[in-house]
Amino acid sequence: AAQLASDPLFRDRVGRRILADAGELGAAVVEGDPPGAADPVEVAALAYVVRPPGWRALIERAGTAIRAEADSAAVADQVRAAEQRAARAEHDRAVARVEADKLRSELARVREELAQLRAENRTLSRALRESQTRERRTAELLATERGRAARAAADHEAELRRLRAKLAAAESAAGTARQNAKEARVLQNARLWLLLETIGQAAAGLRRELALDPADRLPADFVAETAAEEPTSAPQHTRDTDDPARLDQLLALPRAHLIVDGYNVTKRGFSEMSLEQQRQRLIAGLGGIAAQTGDEVTVVFDGAERVLGLPPPPRGVRVLFSRKGETADELIRQLVRAEPPGRPLIVVSSDREVADGVRRHGAYPMDADALLRRLARS
Repeated sequence: AAQLASDPLFRDRVGRRILADAGELGAAVVEGDPPGAADPVEVAALAYVVRPPGWRALIERAGTAIRAEADSAAVADQVRAAEQRAARAEHDRAVARVEADKLRSELARVREELAQLRAENRTLSRALRESQTRERRTAELLATERGRAARAAADHEAELRRLRAKLAAAESAAGTARQNAKEARVLQNARLWLLLETIGQAAAGLRRELALDPADRLPADFVAETAAEEPTSAPQHTRDTDDPARLDQLLALPRAHLIVDGYNVTKRGFSEMSLEQQRQRLIAGLGGIAAQTGDEVTVVFDGAERVLGLPPPPRGVRVLFSRKGETADELIRQLVRAEPPGRPLIVVSSDREVADGVRRHGAYPMDADALLRRLARS
């Protein structure tokens, strides 16, 4: 730009070249009458380089045109901005109208809900007043019922005291009656015992005076022998002293006392054993009988073979040894004589002298074999 301003030759050559390239626009600029539709910038550039007469005026007019175009563009931009703002405002108004419609709908709904709430409030207020009224009535009724309950409780307490007094009197009378009944039972039992004791002693005395042995045969046996035929296949039920069934019958008598001649039994049944083993086996078997029948059982051994440190006998079995200078037979007779008359006594011994002696005192003699078979059956 500085060379164009200071070098006329260079500017002239450039101007001719530009005019050749510009064509009609260049010729119009040289003539000083460019067309109105031409670009003001090109017109100003050609006028500056070629510098025809009045080129400054051309440049001035081009500058004016350029400024006018710039102002027009600014106005257009402002118009476009205004249009955009107007469009946005219209959109905002549309949105506002939609929101306003929504708000109006919401307001209508809220008003409707408010109306419902007011109606519910009126209903609840009315229900509250009614409830308060009922509560007052209930409180009054409760106070009345409490008064009645208090009076009823007082009456009940008085009745309870009266019944307790009657119960105490009844219990006292019942205690007196029980005591009287107990004394009456004791007296009655004493009279009954005395009567039974008298009868038992009388029966025992008669049996001793008459020297009656236990009946081996019953009246029906005599009738069967003389007036009836018995089947030959029927078993013979004997009541001998060696019959274990007879022993069972005697052991079934109330308060029976079984007295056993110890070595007399063991030497018949367990002679192959030692004396200690014989004693242990017999005592163990008698323990089973005592447990089964509940009877009193006493076994007597001769004291000559007495040993120390014997194990305790089974429950219900009494083990005795005769003293020095005495025999088991004598101790058995003492045991029989010590028993009250009428008590069932069963003496097991195969010694005939022992059997005859105890029979005279009301005992039932049984053979050792009966006991051995009874033990074998157990």
